[in-house]
Amino acid sequence: MARWTLRIHLAATLYLVGVIWFVQVVHYPLLTEVGEAGFAAYQKANIRLATWAVAPAMIAEGLAAAALLRWRPAGIPAAWVWMGLLLLCVIWISTFSLQFPSHQILAKGFEASVHRSLILTNWIRTVAWSARGILSLAMIPRAQAS
Repeated sequence: MARWTLRIHLAATLYLVGVIWFVQVVHYPLLTEVGEAGFAAYQKANIRLATWAVAPAMIAEGLAAAALLRWRPAGIPAAWVWMGLLLLCVIWISTFSLQFPSHQILAKGFEASVHRSLILTNWIRTVAWSARGILSLAMIPRAQAS
């Protein structure tokens, strides 16, 4: 069970690392190109569709990260699992307290200051998910060595 938990954890985390980097360097900056006339409709569709793309992976990642507390492969320090959970908490808090409210405001129409804030605060998730990716990758050889 521990090895499957670790594999699901790794797959979900690396998927989300890729998504967050795409969002940070491509998707969010390009929001300025949508145009005011169709922006609100675009943003509402963006929220709906992005949820389908990320929510299942975020849930899988969260469940797998928590499951590693119970089924931690030998060789992986408990501190690494706890650090991963702490980073995940940072990501979820940032998502629901900073990025999601910004998206809700933008769904009413483009606001440059909110857009700038979205890009700036999204670095919290980008850095935290990148750190989770590195940590998750570091777990693999430790688990295999045990």
